[in-house]
Amino acid sequence: MSSSKIEHLLNYFENYWAIESSTVKILDECVTERKLKRKESILTEGEHCNHLTFVVKGILKTYHIDKKGNQHNLQFASNSKWLTDFNSLYNNIPSGLYIQAIEPSIILQIKKEDLFHLYDNSPLFDRNMRIVTEEAFIEQQERVLQHISSTAHERYLYFLKRYPNLSNRISNVQIASYIGVTPEFLSTIRKKIAVERSFS
Repeated sequence: MSSSKIEHLLNYFENYWAIESSTVKILDECVTERKLKRKESILTEGEHCNHLTFVVKGILKTYHIDKKGNQHNLQFASNSKWLTDFNSLYNNIPSGLYIQAIEPSIILQIKKEDLFHLYDNSPLFDRNMRIVTEEAFIEQQERVLQHISSTAHERYLYFLKRYPNLSNRISNVQIASYIGVTPEFLSTIRKKIAVERSFS
């Protein structure tokens, strides 16, 4: 019998392969629930990433700060999405990223050692998480292609497609950082799109 703590996680797995009952018990024991305040971080640059994180409620962002102090948003994660620094997690190296809550959030975290134990002992959990990892790789690949081959206008449309429920919950500053423009230029893009849609 599982606790309500991992109910959202079990519902998520129902979209793929429902995990074994023995794994449910392990998850219930090893998953940690955390409530985050706005702007609270779960990873900062230089730390080792030791958790895989599942968002139950709220929004988190993954970002990098360059040598000039400019912030570059790389990913947003809201309800039923995963995030981590895979490079730091799997290669045991200091992270070059920050992960922070944009709004008050509830997350579930699995420690690295528990994650690897689940991979080894639960074929269905391993299969599900392979899909999660593959989807994360595809998302990052699409993002790289967007930045090297698309206009700012196209990158904003990609953001709307990728995060259809977040445009009204994330500030212009955050979105502008994600698509690589100033907030003022983002406003220009939005006005242009509004005009185009009014004539369509």
